[in-house]
Amino acid sequence: MELWLVDRHTDDLKVALRVQRTLFRRQSAYQLVEVVETAGFGRALLLDGVLQITEAEEFCYHEMLVHVPLGFHPRPERVLIVGGGDAGALREVLKHEEVREVDLVEIDQVVIEATRECFPRLAAAFDHPKVRLHVADGAQFIRERRDAYDVILVDSTDPGGPSLPLFTEEFYGRCREALRPEGVLSAQSDSPLFTAEVVRQTYRRLRAVGFPIVEVYVSDAPFYALGPWAFVIGSLRHDPRRVLPERVAGLRTRYYNPEVHRACFALPNFVRDLLSG
Repeated sequence: MELWLVDRHTDDLKVALRVQRTLFRRQSAYQLVEVVETAGFGRALLLDGVLQITEAEEFCYHEMLVHVPLGFHPRPERVLIVGGGDAGALREVLKHEEVREVDLVEIDQVVIEATRECFPRLAAAFDHPKVRLHVADGAQFIRERRDAYDVILVDSTDPGGPSLPLFTEEFYGRCREALRPEGVLSAQSDSPLFTAEVVRQTYRRLRAVGFPIVEVYVSDAPFYALGPWAFVIGSLRHDPRRVLPERVAGLRTRYYNPEVHRACFALPNFVRDLLSG
């Protein structure tokens, strides 16, 4: 009998992947953590049954979350990743030689254990000498930081459960306080097609907490929404659209490049309408 992983995008839309076997399954204090082997897309991580990554396409999301903000910040020496227990964003941050320290704050130790056991190539980033790994609540962690980071990346799950505080105006305000004078915040913000209100609220909240420059950019995230995926950037000084060639020269990437960087800020009309409404 065939087994299928069914990932529900909305009440009216589901995506299914054929599963060969289950590699990891453990209930944590926060969620059910599973890793399965799919027939066509490699290993896949699920949290409470919701697809987070597959080996075949995770680079699309992680490269765009990371290299857009790091591609225009002139000196991204200290980086904070909130969430990111699959280590994909961490892997991409470490491609930037200018980065001197990375704090990764993941609330769920079991997610880290699943990554170490089932995604060893990704998990290797945890042990890099530049990395400090914290098993902690990101919303609480950020309260204790002031003027500490050049770039903050919010690599959360969809809003709900343990990630819900990471979508609040209070959290974004704390992030702003934790940034240095040229700092940048980049947050994954869901689908402008299927969860439009998340995008709109994230955009408005970053403006409300005092970021002088707030922009939305879109990218592909094939299994997240079968359409564009949104990120919201808050910048304290620099224009996110202006990629610095010296910052991205020599990056080994499969999706991101300077042309994609500039193009991702060209928003479809329905996204422009969403932000202006």
